[in-house]
Amino acid sequence: MDVPVKDKAGRPNNAPPSGAQTNGGQTQYALGEQIGFYLRQANQRHVAIFASLISEKLTTTQWAALVKLKDLQPCSQGNLGRETAMDMATIKGVVDRLVKRGLVHTEPDPADARRLVLTLTVEGDATVDRNLSIALEISQETLRTLTPAERMMLMELLQKIC
Repeated sequence: MDVPVKDKAGRPNNAPPSGAQTNGGQTQYALGEQIGFYLRQANQRHVAIFASLISEKLTTTQWAALVKLKDLQPCSQGNLGRETAMDMATIKGVVDRLVKRGLVHTEPDPADARRLVLTLTVEGDATVDRNLSIALEISQETLRTLTPAERMMLMELLQKIC
C-alpha cells in the first residue's frame, strides 16, 4: 500500500495551494480565497478606523514613526525606518512631513554628517501623549469582532508570517 507524500503543510503533494481550486486538473485562482485579499481588506478597515478616531490628522505610518521615535530618541532616520518596518524612501517621506508639521526635529549626526538624527519636538511629544489612549481604542475597535483568544491568535500568526 502506497502512503501519499505530503508537502511541508501536510497536504498531499498534488493538492492545490490554499486559495486555489482545481477544475479538471487545471488550477484556478480565486481572488476571494487569497490571503492578500483579506489582509488588504483588514488593513483598509483599520486605516478607516484610525482616520476616523485619531485627532491629529496623522497617517498610520506617521503615528508609527512618532511613537517609535518617542521610545528611541535620539535616533537616526535609518534606524527609525528599520524599527517601524518602513523602507528608506518611505521613512524619508514620513519624516519630511513630520518635520514640516513641526513634530520632529532633525540635525546632522556629529559622527557622520550624511546621517540625520531625529528627536521629537515639544509639540511632537505632546501629540503622542494626546493620542496614546485613542491609539489603544483604535486597536480595540479594529479587533472588536474577535474574542480575546482570537485576538491573541491573530497577533501570533501575523508575527509568525512577518
